[in-house]
Amino acid sequence: MPIDFHWFLPTNGDGRRLVEPHLAKAGVAGGQRPATLSYLTQIALAAENYGFTGALTPTGPWCDDAWITTAALAQRTHRLKFLVAFRPGAMSPTLSAQMAATYQFHAGGRLLLNVVTGGDDAEQKAYGDWLDKAGRYERCAEFLEIVRLLWQGGSTTFEGTHLKVRDASLGRIPDPLPEIYFGGSSPAALEVAAKHVDAYLTWGEPPELVAQKIEAVRERAAEHGRTVRFGIRLHVVSRDSSAEAWDAAQRLLDGISDSEIAKVYERMSQTQSEGQQRMLALHRGSRSNLEIAPNLWAGVGLARGGAGTALVGSHEEIADRIEEYHALGLDEFVLSGYPHLEELYWFSEGVLPILESRGSWTRPNGLAEGMHTGSIESGGVSFGVVPSTK
Repeated sequence: MPIDFHWFLPTNGDGRRLVEPHLAKAGVAGGQRPATLSYLTQIALAAENYGFTGALTPTGPWCDDAWITTAALAQRTHRLKFLVAFRPGAMSPTLSAQMAATYQFHAGGRLLLNVVTGGDDAEQKAYGDWLDKAGRYERCAEFLEIVRLLWQGGSTTFEGTHLKVRDASLGRIPDPLPEIYFGGSSPAALEVAAKHVDAYLTWGEPPELVAQKIEAVRERAAEHGRTVRFGIRLHVVSRDSSAEAWDAAQRLLDGISDSEIAKVYERMSQTQSEGQQRMLALHRGSRSNLEIAPNLWAGVGLARGGAGTALVGSHEEIADRIEEYHALGLDEFVLSGYPHLEELYWFSEGVLPILESRGSWTRPNGLAEGMHTGSIESGGVSFGVVPSTK
């Protein structure tokens, strides 16, 4: 299958470092960038113009609501899809199915859904969800079953262990049906993925570990008579040379003290998320030996939870690593970088043309003229410059 690229929308704010100081230092570029609609629009339009399929928006108390933010962005873009992360434990399945139908109608069918079961008890309780981890996955499976039934039309009655609906129906069926994305590393998560979702996402681990996950989900899906697509969530630091990229990666950690790293490690160690524990195991809270596989850097995880690895290297090296993951069966790449606007340009101008020239990625039709690759000498059009016919 061809590669699809998605970018990330930083709805909690952005910056040039993994952790920005509250007050910018005079004479030094940086500082916190608020997640205003105008700034997120810049990122979304850049992703759209360069040929990204969609953009992931996170969920959590630390960021703005994904449904509302992307509904606004959908009115400022034309083709880009929005991968909306949400927690099934905080919403009714009937309401969620209805919201998806409404979204598709007003956004021209550009909704994708990223179901987040929740791996941290404290965060889930803040949302009023008191189920334990096992219960959350059981409920997630019931939630997805109800939503799928509702999307078939007609009346739905369902009685499960955690969720019950009676005579539920929708006045509008989403068209097209939103594809469902899902991530998780525990056996319960793999079972939900195999039985209910369209695309399984893993965080960026070394290729051999990713291959094991893919095979586990693929085998379970086959038992249910299903096939599942696979994707990976990574940060990127792509530059004209490898040395420039590694220098830029190290600068992301500038200003973060060892004590701050220790606090992040301790806090993330308390989560019940198996995926988070796998991220922590890649760096163990240490600045040493952070290149855990060729061009795969675990430094991001020193300063934040969630996806904690980045592809770091020259544009050609990044293209090589993407093709390596693609050969394992990963077709969807959800990428991000700091700052998200500038890093999007580095990746799009440096890596995408290489993948396009190799036939690994196809630029979508209908993009703005001038975004096509090809030198002027060879008759191509580059950034709106029309070659002379003389």
